[in-house]
Amino acid sequence: HTHTHTLFLSLFVFCLFVCNLRMGDDDKYSFLGKAAPSGYIAGAGRGATGFTTRSDIGPAMKASSKAPDQNENLNDTNYDEFSGYQGSLFAHGKFDKDDDEADLIYDAVENRLDERRKQHRERLQKEELEKYRQERPKIQQQFSDLKRDLSSVSEAEWDNIPDVVDIGKKTKRAKKGVDRFTPIPDSLLASQGGTHTSVDTTMQKYGGHQTPLPGTQTLMPYSGNLDLQEIGRARNTMMNVKLDQASDSVTGQTVVDPKGYLTDLNSLTPTSGANYGDIKTGRTILEAARKTNPKHGPSWIASARLEKEVGRIQAARNLITKATEMCPKSEDVWMEAINLQPPEHAKAVVAQAVSNVPNSVRLWLKATELETDKKGKKSVLRKALDAIPTSVELWKAAVELETPSDACILLGRAVECCPQSVDLWLALAHLETYDNARKVLNKARKQIPTERAIWIAAAKLEESKGNENKIARLIDFGIKSLKGNFVEINRQHWLDDAKKCDKAGFLLTCQAIVRAVIAVGIEEEDQLETWLDDAETFVKEGSLNASRAIYTECLNIDRTNEETWLQVAFFEKEHGTQEALDKLLSDAVKYCPQAETLWLMGAKSAWMGGDVSKARSILDAAFHANPNSEEIWLAAVKLESENQEYRRARALLQNAREKAGTARMWIKSARLEWVLSNLDDASKLLDDAVKKHPQEPKLHMMRGQIKEQGGDDNGALQCYKLGIKECPASIPLYLLASRVHCKKGDLMRARSILESGRQANTASDLLWLESIRLERENGEAQVAKSLLSTALQSCPNSGLLWSESIAMAPAHSRDTCCVDAMRKCENDPLVLLAVAKFFLFQRKIRKARNWFNRTVKQDPDYGDAWATYYKFELKHGNESKQRDVKKHCIMAEPRHGELWQRVSKDVANWTKKTGELLQEAAKQVQLS
Repeated sequence: HTHTHTLFLSLFVFCLFVCNLRMGDDDKYSFLGKAAPSGYIAGAGRGATGFTTRSDIGPAMKASSKAPDQNENLNDTNYDEFSGYQGSLFAHGKFDKDDDEADLIYDAVENRLDERRKQHRERLQKEELEKYRQERPKIQQQFSDLKRDLSSVSEAEWDNIPDVVDIGKKTKRAKKGVDRFTPIPDSLLASQGGTHTSVDTTMQKYGGHQTPLPGTQTLMPYSGNLDLQEIGRARNTMMNVKLDQASDSVTGQTVVDPKGYLTDLNSLTPTSGANYGDIKTGRTILEAARKTNPKHGPSWIASARLEKEVGRIQAARNLITKATEMCPKSEDVWMEAINLQPPEHAKAVVAQAVSNVPNSVRLWLKATELETDKKGKKSVLRKALDAIPTSVELWKAAVELETPSDACILLGRAVECCPQSVDLWLALAHLETYDNARKVLNKARKQIPTERAIWIAAAKLEESKGNENKIARLIDFGIKSLKGNFVEINRQHWLDDAKKCDKAGFLLTCQAIVRAVIAVGIEEEDQLETWLDDAETFVKEGSLNASRAIYTECLNIDRTNEETWLQVAFFEKEHGTQEALDKLLSDAVKYCPQAETLWLMGAKSAWMGGDVSKARSILDAAFHANPNSEEIWLAAVKLESENQEYRRARALLQNAREKAGTARMWIKSARLEWVLSNLDDASKLLDDAVKKHPQEPKLHMMRGQIKEQGGDDNGALQCYKLGIKECPASIPLYLLASRVHCKKGDLMRARSILESGRQANTASDLLWLESIRLERENGEAQVAKSLLSTALQSCPNSGLLWSESIAMAPAHSRDTCCVDAMRKCENDPLVLLAVAKFFLFQRKIRKARNWFNRTVKQDPDYGDAWATYYKFELKHGNESKQRDVKKHCIMAEPRHGELWQRVSKDVANWTKKTGELLQEAAKQVQLS
C-alpha cells in the first residue's frame, strides 16, 4: 500500500512538471503569429547589423502576387499618357495616413481651381445649351405661340374641346369583337331548303313576326335543285310586305317611301362624329348632374344638345320640356326650348317663356323674330316695352319698324324712359328738324354731361346747316365742358372720331377735332415726329382730310422745315389736286427758298400741267434764289430740250459750263449734241471734258461709244483703255472694251480684259456675269458652268448671278435652283423676276402674275421687271391688266435695269416718255 502511494505521488509530480513545461513553451513562441512592432529590426538586439546583402533585403522590385493577364489589351488606342494601359501603378500598395492627407491636399487644390473656372465653364455650357435648343427646340417651345393663343379662348370654346380618349385600346377591343362571316355554299342551302319558295298567306298577314303553332305545318325537305332567283324574288316579296304594313290603311298614303326606304335609314345615324362610347358616357355624366341638382339649367341644356347632336331630336325636346318645368325662371333653358321646337310650336313655347320670365329682353326679341308680319312684331314689342320700359334694345327694335314720323314720337318716349342712352338721343336728333335737333342735343348734354359724342353730333349738325364758324367753337367748348366734368380727354379716341367724321363727309368737323386734340398729351419736342406718324397712319387708313389737317398743323409749328414741306408736297401730289399742289409749292419756296427740290417740283408740276411759261418763270426764280445750282441748270436744260428749244438749251449749257463747269454739265452738253446727231461737236466737247475731268468714267464711255457709232472700233478701244487706266474701278469700261474685242472676234483679249477687271474689282458680279455669257455665247457651256460656280463662291449673295443660275439650270433642276436662290437673296428683284419666269415656263399663269406683281412692288425702279411684266400681260392678260401695268410703270418712272437702260439711253429713244420706253423694252423681252 505504501509503495502504491509513493508511485502515485511520483506520477502526479511528473504530470505537473510536464504541464508547466508545456505552458512555458507556448508563451515563448507566441510572437510567431503576430506582426512585428513598429521600428523593429531583426538581430539589432544581439548586434547583428554589420552588413547586408541582396539576399537580406530581397529583390529590387517586389514580385507581383498576381499572375500576368494573358488577355491584357496593349493596343495603342488603350494607352493613356498619364495612366498607361488603363491600369493603376499603385494598385497593390497599402493606403496609409500620408496618402489620405495627400488626397485631401489635392482635392483642395482641385476645388480652388474649379471655382476659378466656374464662371467661364457655366457660360460655355449656357452657350452650348442655347445653340442646341435653337437647332433642336423642345416641343413646348415649338408650340409656345399656340399656347399663348389659348389666353383668348372663350369659356364656351374651351368647353367644346373634346376629351382625350384612348383610341388604341378601343381599336383593339373593336378588332376583338369583329364578327367574321363565312359565306354558305349553295350545296348546303340546297340540302337544307324547304318546300316553299314563296311567301304564304300567313307570312303575308303577320310579316314573319309570328310563327304558326308547332305541328300545324310541316316543312318537307326539298329534293330538287336550289333556284337562287326564286330566293331573290321571295326576298323582294318579303320587303314589299313590310312596306305595305307601314302604309296608312285609312288614307291609303304610304308613310314610308318604298323607293327611298334604304336611303332614309341614313337619317337614323348620329350626325356627330363622336364615338358611341363617348356619347353613352356623356349621357351618364349629364344624367348624374341632373339628378344631383335638378334646378341647374346648364345640365339640362347640355343633355338636350347632346341628344340633338346624335340625331335624337325628340328626346332632346322631351328633356328640355322637363327642364322648363324644373327651371321655369331660367332664360337660357327657355331659349333652348324655343330653338328646339318647330316654328309652328315655337310661338306657344315663347308665350310660356315670357309669362314665366317677363323681364327677359332676349325672350321678347326672340318672340319678335318668330312673328312673320310687321304688325305682329309691333304688337309683341309694345307688350315687351310695357314689361321692360328701360330696355334700350327693345326701343331700338321698335323704332326700326316705324316710319320716320312715328319713330320720332317713339324716340321721344324712349329718351324719357332711358335718359342715359346716347344712341337714342342721337337718333332722335337725327330725325328732328334743325331747331328741334339743337334742343334735343341740349337736353342730351344736360342728361349726359360726360359724353363726347353729343358735342361731335352738334358740330355735325352745324356743318350740315352751313354754320362753319360755329364748328370749331363747339368742339373747343365741348372739350372744356368735359374737362369740367372730370372726363379724361383721350387723344386717340377723339382722333378715331375724326376719322369717322372724315369718312362720313363732315370734313370741317374732322379738321376741328384734329386741331383741338392733336397736341393733347404730347411733349413739345416730340410733337412734329408724332404728328407726322399720325398723318401717315391716316393716309394708310384712307382718312385723307384728317391727314391733311394734321399736315397743316405740322406746317404751323415750323414753316422753315424743308422735310415737312416735302412730305406734304408728296402727299398732295399723290392724293390731292393739281391746284392744291401748285399752291402748296408756291408757299413752300417762300419759306424755304434754298430748297432746290421744292423749286424743281414746282417747275415740273407746271410743265406736266402744260404751262411751259410758268415752269420757266419758276426756274428763273430758282436761279435767283440758288445761283450756280447744278440741279436747276439741268432742269432748265431738260425743259428746253423737251420742248425742242435746242438753241436755248445750248445757251444754258454753255453758260453753265462757264459758271459751274462740273463734269455733269459737260456730259449733258455732249449728250445734247450726240442725240441731235452732231457727232463732231460732241466729240470735241468730250475731248475738252476729258482733259478737265479725266477721272469721270462717263466721259470715256461716251467718247468710245461715239467712235463705235462711227465705225472706229480701234479708236473706241483706245478710249476705253484710257478710261480703264484713269478709272480702274469703273465696271462698265471693262464691259464695253470686252464687247468691242468680241465684236472683232478677239476672244482671248476679251477674256483677258474681263480677268483683269475681276482682279481689280474682286466683288463685281457684273464682270463675272459678262465672262459667263461670253463663254456660253461661244459654245463653251461647261466653262460657263464652272465660271458660274466660282462666281457664286466669290459673290454668294448676288441676285444677278443667282438669276443667271436659274436661267442656265436644266428644266428638271430649275425648281431646286429657285429655292436656293430665294434662300440666299429673298428680296432681290432679279431673283424674284427669275422665279416669275420659272412659273411662266411651267404654265402656271396665276402664280407667275403674282410673282411679277411682287417683283415690281419690291423695287419699282427696276425697269426690266416692268418690261417683262408688260410683255407677260400682252401675251396672257387682257387690256385692263395691260393698262394697269402701264399706268403703274409711268407712275414709278423706273431708271435701272440692264435692258431698260439699254433702251432708254439709246439716242434714238431720247425723246420718248416712260410709256413708250416700256413698249420698246417689252419688244426685246424674251419670256421663254
